[in-house]
Amino acid sequence: MTNEERQGFGDAGEIFSKPVKAGKRTYFFDVKATKGNDYYLTITESKKRFGDDGRFHYEKHKLFLYKEDFDKFADGLMEAINFIKNRNGNIAEANHGAYQENHQEVSSDVSFEDLGNH
Repeated sequence: MTNEERQGFGDAGEIFSKPVKAGKRTYFFDVKATKGNDYYLTITESKKRFGDDGRFHYEKHKLFLYKEDFDKFADGLMEAINFIKNRNGNIAEANHGAYQENHQEVSSDVSFEDLGNH
């Protein structure tokens, strides 16, 4: 087990955490372990919200993704992303040439590890 994998291992089964700031949202990709030391992923979207009294709180939405579903999830996600890139006027027009060069054919063998490359 690497140091990164050991990070937080004793803390409620959390093995790895990667926050990604994206505008007004932050996404957290957290690898956790079950009692049987089987890994799974949680994806959390967090948005800062302000109440009527001016105080803020974080609104969170969480998705649990288990390793047996990684490939199907990645395939569906990449299909949806490619659909948007191909159909959304401004994005498709601005990136069409670069997109075609880098994505000659949409592969059905996209792995979960490939998500960072798209």
